[in-house]
Amino acid sequence: QVQLVESGGGLVQAGDSLRLSCAVSGRTFSMYVMGWFRQAPGKEREFVGSIRWSGSYTYYAESVRGRFTISRDNAKNTVYLHMNSLKPEDTAVYYCAGRMTTQAQFGSWGQGTQVTVSS
Repeated sequence: QVQLVESGGGLVQAGDSLRLSCAVSGRTFSMYVMGWFRQAPGKEREFVGSIRWSGSYTYYAESVRGRFTISRDNAKNTVYLHMNSLKPEDTAVYYCAGRMTTQAQFGSWGQGTQVTVSS
């Protein structure tokens, strides 16, 4: 079992940058992949990107590739989502999620943090 807490959301203007953090606690030794998802009002939750807990492999959704970057600081048990060139359509609640080595999908979720991009 792990606990995830996101932070760093806020209101920014189009073209700005923002960094979200996800603090991970608990059974981190069993963590396999960390992911970021988002959900805009009236829309389904969508995958943003992911990073392996060990190693540096990352994967991004087409909609954010080249603008968003995921990084990890294992010493701090924290995963980051660096968002550049933000667009109004990036407005959403952003969630981090964890997938353990024993899980086939993401099973641990944070509470979410709101990102609002004004035009």
